[in-house]
Amino acid sequence: MFSGGKVYLVGAGVGKEEYLTVKAKKLLTIANVLIYDALVDKSLLNLAPENCLKISVGKRGGKASTPQAKINQLLIEHCLQGKQIVRLKSGDPLIFGRANEEVAALKTAGCSFEFIPGISSVLAAPLLAGIPLTDKDLSRCFAVVSGHEPDILDWSALASIDTLVILMGGRSLGQIIKNLIDNGRSPDEPIAIIRHCGRAKQEIFQGSLTDIVEITTGVSLSPAVIVIGKVVKLNQNSPALSSLPLVNKTILVTRAASQSSKFTTLLEQQGAKVIEMPALTITPPSSWTDLDRAIANINQFQWLILTSANGVNYFCDRLNSLGYDARALAGIKIAVVGRKTASVLQTKHLQPDFIPPDYIADSLVAHFPEDLASQKILFPRVETGGREILVQELTNQGAIVTEVAAYQSQCPAQIDQTALQALQQHQVDVLTFASSKTVTNFYQLLKQVKSEPDIQSILKDVCIASIGPQTSKTCGELFGRFDLEAEEFTLEGLTTAIANYKLI
Repeated sequence: MFSGGKVYLVGAGVGKEEYLTVKAKKLLTIANVLIYDALVDKSLLNLAPENCLKISVGKRGGKASTPQAKINQLLIEHCLQGKQIVRLKSGDPLIFGRANEEVAALKTAGCSFEFIPGISSVLAAPLLAGIPLTDKDLSRCFAVVSGHEPDILDWSALASIDTLVILMGGRSLGQIIKNLIDNGRSPDEPIAIIRHCGRAKQEIFQGSLTDIVEITTGVSLSPAVIVIGKVVKLNQNSPALSSLPLVNKTILVTRAASQSSKFTTLLEQQGAKVIEMPALTITPPSSWTDLDRAIANINQFQWLILTSANGVNYFCDRLNSLGYDARALAGIKIAVVGRKTASVLQTKHLQPDFIPPDYIADSLVAHFPEDLASQKILFPRVETGGREILVQELTNQGAIVTEVAAYQSQCPAQIDQTALQALQQHQVDVLTFASSKTVTNFYQLLKQVKSEPDIQSILKDVCIASIGPQTSKTCGELFGRFDLEAEEFTLEGLTTAIANYKLI
């Protein structure tokens, strides 16, 4: 009998959200149950709804693993309960993913399922390392094998193939090399090992069959993709990357949970490795009453002031949910703070009438295009914790300001473990803040796991980068310093400031 449930065997690709397919991302955002493997980037879990049941069933060599029978049972149980289940596998679900066993169990139980492809590390790792798997002169073909059980492979055949891509071969690297050389492969054959492909901590080890074991001594080669063949010499990344200002630098970006970061893309374009750390959770206000009343009486206001992208999104979404559209704002002028806020407003088919020249709220009053006396202003804003100076200055100039809660901005319950580990291991070169709230929340999250001296210790050699004066002030209050501040108070300006800063 059809239960209404369905299992989606989804490929997570190689790392960040950007490497997901559109359909995979959509399914993650509506999943009732998320059952995921060990190598799945944990940032992808944030795409699932808050009430989604998330179950780790990771399998790693040499470590405790979830039995395959248990995984099958979980899929069937939740499917028969009518749930929408995302079975998230790293890379592509049908490449060394043991999906056949799960599918057989689902078929036996009468459960509906669907495959969603993912980008496999087989293709992505060489590409991200700048290594072409094929070349008209050096590689007419390539083969993909698992190095998990090298004894069962036909090395006499594999040794004759132009290019080899080996997954799960880190533990048996020495044996793989011996087998190839014993079967006629040259000891000088180029080899590259791409570790953690698609992640901020991606590393590439390059050498020959003769010296690669020595080069990687003491390095855990899991997860890693091994590429063997003359095409390794065609590595296209090195010359281009060497000219970028942030190559080999790791930057920790504090951001709102559930919001993808344009800032990350800007930094990566300059060669940086980026770790994203959720430092804000954005939710609806505790009550819509005040905002709904203001929208119902929108014609009473001369100006609408929006100081953040969140303010724009929540105000416009609420406007639409009450049955209005952009035409309801035809008689009101709109002032916004910042390019990003203006850009988000334009996606709502609205144009700002005024943007202060310094992109900060403090300059809005000084440069306001009209006499503020008796102006009736609607200010949808964060419910608690926002700065009061703007309202005070507007009121001092004679404006009548109606403040209404449009959203809440809160601190996440706990610190992201990937970010914490990177800080503890002194892997972070730059720590960035785009608002005072992210500074405060970052500090609170660190205090949950570190004492004050420990916080100072792990940030000792980290460059603290701020987007503007108010954010810098908060950094100074909590950390005792900030190291650089953007000249233009935008994400582009902060990127430029970091790129131009002399990082050791």
